Amino acid sequence: MSLIEKLGVIMEKRYKLAPVAARILSSLILSGKQALTFDELVQQLQASKSTISTNLDHLQNIKRIEYFTKPGDRKRYFKLNTNFTVEVLDEMIEGWETEKVVNQEILEYKEKRNSYNREHDLPLFDLEFQKNLLVFLEETTGALKKLKTNFINKKGL
Repeated sequence: MSLIEKLGVIMEKRYKLAPVAARILSSLILSGKQALTFDELVQQLQASKSTISTNLDHLQNIKRIEYFTKPGDRKRYFKLNTNFTVEVLDEMIEGWETEKVVNQEILEYKEKRNSYNREHDLPLFDLEFQKNLLVFLEETTGALKKLKTNFINKKGL
């Protein structure tokens, strides 16, 4: 439960989820099972049935989870969306790529300003941090893309 709570807090902040929704995702990730039933989630998270139901509906609407049924069994089994990991990696890559583009523009702006400032004997921008940040962003997006490729190849997606 401690690890579910820790992961849940991270998911709350990163994905802007309600606490119970984040704990449901954490439970699904850490259960070691293919899926969990509604009753298992109610028992494990010690939340009301209506709270679990509301959060399951929300997670299905945002395509983080899905459910399936088994023949002859009236229970619904909830699991992570088949593409959950790939979608999370895509979101991370997109975010870092956006930052990279903006920071490249910032670097170009600062370089242009430095040219002007040199001519007018004004203080210059220190470009070292900006350049290091761009290297970091490039390495980060590259590592995420590699991780995604490895995951897809291993899962056969």
